[in-house]
Amino acid sequence: MNNISCCGEVRVPLPPDAAIELFTPEGERRWVAGWDPSYPGGDESVFLTGTTTWVTVERSDRVRRYARVTPGVQAGTVSVRCEPDGAGTVATVGYELTALGPDADLAAFAAGYDDFLAGWEREIAACV
Repeated sequence: MNNISCCGEVRVPLPPDAAIELFTPEGERRWVAGWDPSYPGGDESVFLTGTTTWVTVERSDRVRRYARVTPGVQAGTVSVRCEPDGAGTVATVGYELTALGPDADLAAFAAGYDDFLAGWEREIAACV
């Protein structure tokens, strides 16, 4: 499998304008163990996590979209759209990835996507 497209939902017990902040490089520090982005340009427009380079390509009140490249492994986009859901938020999270090498294992990523997002939901709930 050279390309995948995955989409799912994460419920967040915050209103959308607050929830979207959890999906920014700094916001993810609150709930992702070991998440430690660095900023070569001094802001969140471009950031690094390990060997992955991220570029913010869309930023609005309730949407974030990032392009990401892990050289020799994979490249693609990650999008998050937050919408009201009662007193909280439903965040629609999409990954569009292309394999750049044999270590990408996109089939395994796609097969575990629902569990991946369920983990996000648990971690976010625990931090807020």
